[in-house]
Amino acid sequence: MKKLLLLLLVCTIAVTTLILKEQKKEQIVLKFAYGSNSPVVRDSMAKIGELLKEKTEGEVIIEYYPDGQLGGERELIELVQSGAIDFTKVAGAALESFSKVYSVFGLPYLFDNENHFHNVMQNEEIMDPIYNSTKELGFRGLTYYDSGQRSFYMKNKQIKSPEDLRGMKIRVMQSETAIRMIQLMGGSPTPMPNGETYTALQQGIIDGAESNEFAITEARHGEVAKYYSYDEHTRVPDIVIFGNRVLDKLNEKQIKALYEAAYESTQYQKEKWGESVAKAKEQSIKDFGMIYSDVASKEEFKSLVQPLHEEFKINDGISAIYNKIINMK
Repeated sequence: MKKLLLLLLVCTIAVTTLILKEQKKEQIVLKFAYGSNSPVVRDSMAKIGELLKEKTEGEVIIEYYPDGQLGGERELIELVQSGAIDFTKVAGAALESFSKVYSVFGLPYLFDNENHFHNVMQNEEIMDPIYNSTKELGFRGLTYYDSGQRSFYMKNKQIKSPEDLRGMKIRVMQSETAIRMIQLMGGSPTPMPNGETYTALQQGIIDGAESNEFAITEARHGEVAKYYSYDEHTRVPDIVIFGNRVLDKLNEKQIKALYEAAYESTQYQKEKWGESVAKAKEQSIKDFGMIYSDVASKEEFKSLVQPLHEEFKINDGISAIYNKIINMK
């Protein structure tokens, strides 16, 4: 009897082990790497993994590699292309060199306000062609996150008018549109990776930069720059991209779950963004003594960058999307 019970126990263990091995074998693990981000964006990216695991009952999980562990935005895009990782999140401007259509988001004063921005980003007629414009390069867009407005912050002076930018060396994203914008405003654009901005400000290589309020707190640029001036020249979205090979790894139900998880993560981020910005601003004043102010007139800045708008109106590859965005006002 004891031998029979022992045999049954051994068989049970063996069957359980095989089942667990099979379950482990069937589980799909996807890799998501990203650079430095605000807490709300980090939480939103984590939401994709949480929701995907829940919606697929644990069949698909995401492993995260945060804070630039695997490189900067350019490197991360290339890792997605090669299939070394499955997802990343980058600024829309970082995708310009892969697909020119993304340059439309770097156009200054493209959006009237936050509502206009979200209406465009949630419009499938506009966004689907943009997301799929890199399909032949091995990846495509999945969803977006609000990265807020971008304004100037400086080491030693407030920016009240374009005249205050004259001769100033301003760090910009590695984007042709951003470079042209600063040139038209009278400044001297200095493209460089975000990770180099702190040291460049500290050493006087640049006089200032342009980004949202989280650059002051998360990247601690408030330690070396004290003046933030709201001209709100751009609203460049963050874009989550994924490699084409991901679709080969997932079945139809899992792909549907992925898109649902991504959509829900964006809705979560939208709800939390404003509150998160307010906290970052309050923190920067308390910790760094940051001084915030408005420019005298945004119209002065807008008028200087109109040549860029004229170029986009007649650009064969971008004019159609540009006109759709403008006409949504």
